[in-house]
Amino acid sequence: MRLTRRKNLPEGLTLEKGERVLAVGDDTVATATALHFPGESSFVRLPWERVEQAVWKDGVLVVREVGGGRHVVRLTDPGSVPETVRERVTSTVVVSTHVKLPAGGVRITARRPAKGGGEPRWTLIFDSGLDASDPGLLAQAEQAMEELRRQTGL
Repeated sequence: MRLTRRKNLPEGLTLEKGERVLAVGDDTVATATALHFPGESSFVRLPWERVEQAVWKDGVLVVREVGGGRHVVRLTDPGSVPETVRERVTSTVVVSTHVKLPAGGVRITARRPAKGGGEPRWTLIFDSGLDASDPGLLAQAEQAMEELRRQTGL
């Protein structure tokens, strides 16, 4: 991965102290800890462990956040941003598995923050068509998550 100097950063972008730049494409910057891209009024900082999925196709990076947010970033000169996004998001995943439930299934994922490690953050993503607010379904998924925690020691 090619390191990029801070002087190449987009105007108006402020990084956290010690945040290491890994790739720059247009006004989008990938660091060791987060993806930075233009928002409505300022730059959005999205830590890697909050990225559920990122897809690069035809000059567009579509980033879906854990919990539902979605961002579309157009890059005419992407540099190595797409590859860096893939590597960084993948590096945060500690465990990810799909579990069958009586009414469908749920993807259970544990992600560790890129900066300083720490305790993994667990997420439940229910299959399409399932109601995540259904107390019975949620209890089944949480039971499966607890079993996975016991099995993995996380």
